[in-house]
Amino acid sequence: MGLARRRLDKLEQSGGILPSGAMDVLETLDSSVIVLAPGNSVLYASSSAMQIGLMKEGRLFSEELLALIRVVRRTEQSQEGNIEIPRGPVGEGVKNLLVKVSPLGKEGLVLILTDDVSEADRIDAVRRDFVANISHELKTPIGALSILSEAVLQASDDPAMVRHFANKMGETANRLTELVQQIISLSRLQDTDPLTDASPVDISSVIDTAVSQSQTNSEARGISIALDADIYARVFGDREQLVMALHNLIENAINYSPDKTKVTISARVINNLVEIVVKDQGIGIAEREQMRIFERFYRVDPARSRETGGTGLGLSIVKHVVANHGGDVSVWSQVGEGSSFTLRLPLIENESTTKEPS
Repeated sequence: MGLARRRLDKLEQSGGILPSGAMDVLETLDSSVIVLAPGNSVLYASSSAMQIGLMKEGRLFSEELLALIRVVRRTEQSQEGNIEIPRGPVGEGVKNLLVKVSPLGKEGLVLILTDDVSEADRIDAVRRDFVANISHELKTPIGALSILSEAVLQASDDPAMVRHFANKMGETANRLTELVQQIISLSRLQDTDPLTDASPVDISSVIDTAVSQSQTNSEARGISIALDADIYARVFGDREQLVMALHNLIENAINYSPDKTKVTISARVINNLVEIVVKDQGIGIAEREQMRIFERFYRVDPARSRETGGTGLGLSIVKHVVANHGGDVSVWSQVGEGSSFTLRLPLIENESTTKEPS
């Protein structure tokens, strides 16, 4: 960024290619800003433009955007349009960008202003669907509490039955609390874009924290957690969200595994992606179920979910977090042989991924 500013300052001072003080104006704009020189080389890019993902190796890659730029250069008239770009090198997530392209001066410079409007479009659709799902899911525990409260009243002369129903009410209330917490977590994920205000996140730290959060549950079940993740890799994003996603996968592996088995967590770097695998020795997932397990509120084994306090939202949260970070999540599983969930996230561009020196 310092080099880009020096180049613009030099142009301003040596020929008036840009109006006086142009840099100061560009830096005050809310939109992401890119200035192109003749030949479409990037003369200046704001920090938000660098993060939004319009460039690879310092050059624009969107054919839709390049087409708009050609029209602007040919007509010398401003153009506006919506373009879609991938959120990352893998996964199905996309960004919907509102782009304004204008000629800048008489020296072949082009100004690009970009705003990410994908969140507003997506949130509107998601909220409608989300409210419908929540209404359905909350009916079951709330209805159960109502029935149990009536049972307590009818058994008021029988202390043993009162204790029995009271315990059932406590279990149901706990499940309801967990469901509400998961709903809040998913709602927050859908309302925010972790790449808008991203920061470098160390993957080893994410793994260590997620494992630590699952330690109590694993020890209570006699399930060992084996780590094979001695790497140095960083991604842009929200550390809290990434920890939550990995923690959900580990908890899922523990809850669906027999006692005294093992959960293995490994990580490696492949083709500018960090790949995290959570493998268990659990009951496995039938092939017909594997396409649906990332749906909100979907449970492969509803009876086991009730036993473990599962809400059917954990894997949906994982999918949202990873997609929002420009990555993807996949599963391999066979009934009776366990499951392996694989997260893939894009590394910070042009950053070394060798192990950090001690």
